[in-house]
Amino acid sequence: MPKSSSPPRRPPASGPKTARQQELNTKRRGELSELAFAHKAACEGFGIAKPYGDSERFDFILISRNWPEGDKLWRVQVKCTASLINGLYHVSPARHSCGSVIPYQPSEIDFVIVHIIPDDSYFIFPIRDIPTCLALRPKNHPGGIHEPYREAWHLLRSPR
Repeated sequence: MPKSSSPPRRPPASGPKTARQQELNTKRRGELSELAFAHKAACEGFGIAKPYGDSERFDFILISRNWPEGDKLWRVQVKCTASLINGLYHVSPARHSCGSVIPYQPSEIDFVIVHIIPDDSYFIFPIRDIPTCLALRPKNHPGGIHEPYREAWHLLRSPR
């Protein structure tokens, strides 16, 4: 019987993913959230700068205009999630290094911005107010202790 010339079968798209495939999906999701954030921030009237490379602890510098002392620059770290677990979106507002979870410090960033992908909404946390773990409610179920930070773009603007 002759051998088939068809290419080898690929595993189904819904099948188990390798660690590399999962990493790429997570990385790509983060990159897309950063793009969405940059668009949203520009629409909100902020200037945006992206550092060259990814060695800094922050993802963007936001430029907030019209402060009494001139333009204000904010170091911003963007986190994202799309996983709803027990009715809440869970996010770790920390960085990972050699298997350790390391909280961000005020000397590294000024704000953590959490993008809730399915809602296309943002929580804006000053670094001084950030807890070690975040459990955020969906847009259609507002409330909870973190609700004041939902779409809190005013925290980045001049107090005038």
